[in-house]
Amino acid sequence: MSRRVSLFVLLGLLFSALPAASHSFENTAIVRTVDLGGSLVYVTTTFAARALEKDASIYTIALGNEEEEKTSWLDIKVKGQQESLRASTSYDPQSQMHLLDVVLPKALSLNSTINIVLETVQTHVTWAWPQTAAQGDGQALKYKTNLLVPSPYKTHVQRTKVKSQSPNIISYTTPKHLDAFTQEGGPVTKSGATITYGPYYDIPSSTDENFLTSVQQSGVVHYSYDYPVLEVLKLRRAAEISHWGANLNIQDEISLHNAGPTLKGHFSRLEHQSQSYFKRPAAHVLPSLTLHLPAGIRNTYYYDLIGNVSTSHLRVAPSAKKATRAQYSVFEMKPRYPLMGGWNYSWTLGWDSPLENSASWDAAAGKHIVEIPIMTPIVGAVVNDLELSVILPEGATDVSCVVPFPTSSNIIQTTHTTYLDTTGRPALSFKYRDLTDKHAMSIYVTYRVPLSAHLKKPVAVAAAFFSLFTFALFARRIDLTISKKGKNVS
Repeated sequence: MSRRVSLFVLLGLLFSALPAASHSFENTAIVRTVDLGGSLVYVTTTFAARALEKDASIYTIALGNEEEEKTSWLDIKVKGQQESLRASTSYDPQSQMHLLDVVLPKALSLNSTINIVLETVQTHVTWAWPQTAAQGDGQALKYKTNLLVPSPYKTHVQRTKVKSQSPNIISYTTPKHLDAFTQEGGPVTKSGATITYGPYYDIPSSTDENFLTSVQQSGVVHYSYDYPVLEVLKLRRAAEISHWGANLNIQDEISLHNAGPTLKGHFSRLEHQSQSYFKRPAAHVLPSLTLHLPAGIRNTYYYDLIGNVSTSHLRVAPSAKKATRAQYSVFEMKPRYPLMGGWNYSWTLGWDSPLENSASWDAAAGKHIVEIPIMTPIVGAVVNDLELSVILPEGATDVSCVVPFPTSSNIIQTTHTTYLDTTGRPALSFKYRDLTDKHAMSIYVTYRVPLSAHLKKPVAVAAAFFSLFTFALFARRIDLTISKKGKNVS
């Protein structure tokens, strides 16, 4: 998770800071809201904290091992503010907790309060149950989480709300042995599509090993889900910058997987057509999907292993300035066959766009700046493995980049060679894992292109034509006949 958080991560905090931190605050209330989905689960936790000493400036948030491993995106803010807070991470091996020490905007005085909001996106935390389903069956998933929000501070009251998109919640865990923390009602209630665990009162520091083993419990919610569970197994994006053509070419190679219940029995085209006609498609079947592409794109192409996917449709929005990028082109992708649970589908999508929509010139530094989108998100899908290659113009020098969040491995610079190239083009390779719609940001690449580099292409073309004409000139003067015919004697 530390490689994927959307805030500044500072490593190297000493574990000995935890005991001191545990006395600087207390939680007057903790409210956690879990929005259940398919491949993605959105969790928002609000900590209402009160300072127990003056000049308190560091608030610690704890994440368990499993929660940290499944968290692909994380952001911490003060409630009502837009700016993310800086945090440093550490690990406590005794309690097996990952600790986030959040730097508050300003130090708090004694008994001052603050509301801190932790937003996370979890991936690969749901699973289909039952694991198989017939073509016309419904789809149900399971989700597991800790019932009590861990915190190094004492908490006066906390509750967890688990929300499903459908009120059809099949089952959920009823906590046991929590009477010491309940004062009214039961430990869990259900209202419509929402399950509420709590309120639980007067909870001590819950990062203690004894508390974790004797009090902490896991809760499992079994719920209906009416949409396909999608995963992008692999996404290979190539972005090629051309100054001569004033063009930015984007090409995606996408391998899509339906992670819902696997198909039980055989696929029936007749049953699928009947479901489509009566507008009653099965929840775990993906007949089509919609992607939002940039405005002003041209020369769009999309094909799979067989050929062009003619059943798809594209509506192109007119090109817009950078300040008005609310417009987007709509691409309706209809695979060659409906994507059933456990099935895969791979295709290639590409387009050209005017370079002026993504590039700018830094006159002070004398460098070009190009904005490259990391990915085009698919609604509700997690990208397991992404590789982005940015191919710069031939002869580009002084190459640097700015990434919105850390990569999963080192950035690699290679040389890409294509037609009419002489020395090849610099290329940057970025790799990421477990990306969500929150990661749909851009990489900024800066570079210089000297005049000599601009002339490489026309010089190469002129040299090629000159060589061809020279060869043709000499070829016409070469006599390739084996013998000459003698003259006729009259």
